Amino acid sequence: MSDEDKLFWDATYEIVLSLMATHGDADVETVGIQQLYQWIIALPNFADDPELANDSILNGILREWYEETASL
Repeated sequence: MSDEDKLFWDATYEIVLSLMATHGDADVETVGIQQLYQWIIALPNFADDPELANDSILNGILREWYEETASL
């Protein structure tokens, strides 16, 4: 896997796309922060330090995921 394929916390849009691919049937409105965190660190191409996550990062990813699914 090249560095370009790896996901880091600041690649929120790419994380959202990966979440949509792996959890496309999820109701984003019912996904909690802890569940989101577990799903992200379980992504096969996630390469960042899980301990760097915070509520601000996770809420931003959740908001972007919600906006992305709302536009479909």
